[in-house]
Amino acid sequence: MRKIVKRFFISLLITGITVLAGSPANTAKAAPRNPQLQKPKNIIYMIGDGMGIGQLEIGRLFEYGKEGTLFMQTLPHAGLARTYSANNFVTDSAAGATALATGRKTNNGMIGVTPDGKEVPSILDLFKKDGKKTGVISTSLVTDATPAGFTASVTNRWSGQPEIARQQLKNQVDVILGGGGDFFEPKNQNGLDLVNQYRKNGYSYVTDRNQLASVKGGKVLGLFNSSYMTYMQDREEAGSKEPTLNEMAQKGIETLSAGNKGFFVMIEGARIDHAAHSSDIPGIWRELIEFDEAVKYAVNWAEKRGDTLVVVTADHETMGVSAAEPINIEAYKRIKVSPEFMASKLIFDPNTGEFTAESVKSAFYHYAGLMITDKEVSDFNLRIKANKGQMYASKHAAWEIGSIIAQHMNAGINSSRIRALSSTGGHTANMVPIFAFGPGSERFDGVFNNIEIPKRMGQLLGYQF
Repeated sequence: MRKIVKRFFISLLITGITVLAGSPANTAKAAPRNPQLQKPKNIIYMIGDGMGIGQLEIGRLFEYGKEGTLFMQTLPHAGLARTYSANNFVTDSAAGATALATGRKTNNGMIGVTPDGKEVPSILDLFKKDGKKTGVISTSLVTDATPAGFTASVTNRWSGQPEIARQQLKNQVDVILGGGGDFFEPKNQNGLDLVNQYRKNGYSYVTDRNQLASVKGGKVLGLFNSSYMTYMQDREEAGSKEPTLNEMAQKGIETLSAGNKGFFVMIEGARIDHAAHSSDIPGIWRELIEFDEAVKYAVNWAEKRGDTLVVVTADHETMGVSAAEPINIEAYKRIKVSPEFMASKLIFDPNTGEFTAESVKSAFYHYAGLMITDKEVSDFNLRIKANKGQMYASKHAAWEIGSIIAQHMNAGINSSRIRALSSTGGHTANMVPIFAFGPGSERFDGVFNNIEIPKRMGQLLGYQF
């Protein structure tokens, strides 16, 4: 009885009491209790990178108001996961992905290996070994930490990205969709045209949403950006022809479900994390809603079949996001582009080694409606100089822009100083949510370690790590 009560209150904590009054059309139904269906044929594993409880609340509040509900919060089973890595109480994305994929803890920066460098299989590998189709989908680079955690093994997530691209081909991952085209080009592959190697191995290669829509089955490599895929809020300004996460999820599931053996797919809403690093509250909102739409599609698809488990979680939380009482929601909603887009409009003066005051003030006023002071401009440039050479150096201008806006908008988020002191660029040890639907989903109720998630998936199918 105590366990039932505990699960009930955990569910209320994560989903919000408003779920109890949710509209039936937007609420997932509980999985049937037929014992024969407790072994799923397919698993759809959905990861909101950097998505903690605060990010959920920002998305819910901005999109639906104080009485609204995200779709993922209507799933019948819910829990919380601890996320620490082997060598730090705060994980980075590489160790977080390894835990979620392999059921093993490793050191920050390492992917698909133990702290002593030994390769370990992922849940995707076990599906592949069993003759089932597999895929990874992400709005980040397909060689970045989360997709790599399921498809490759390297000791360094940064220098290992060209090798990750090669291992994904070697491991014959059936569907690979996302950004990161640069790591497949000859300049990063010792002269080898890796895309051509994929083609020779039977992959269709696509680079925009129209090409993706026209794919008719088989193996697919979709690289829609040379780097990260464009933020949702920047796509109009950028004239993007990239598919949305929801469109990639639909095509991936459609392609992988052709056949009778079953499939495994990991679908990542990666830019929730990137927006949080930039203290970009509107970005968190829009990326989280896009992820939630993909969750809704996956669950509705699974509900019609009855043979598919959907598990939704995160690798870690980023920047201690909270829905602070004084946050200026309406002013934030008027911001239509990301701090990264704003940073691209700044003019650098090589004589001073700083961004010009005029360009900084113009970016804040034009895109965020803020008139910042000379002191704020000076402090902005000083912080960027202080961060030079540190992790994610190319992103610091955007991160500092987001932090200044957050101060003006009274956002609940860690300060620029806390981020600068963090080896992960602002990750926290906050627990992350778990939501589940479908056969076996009741196994994901409660509070437990993130390495339990793939283990419990494997147990449902009789797989052993």
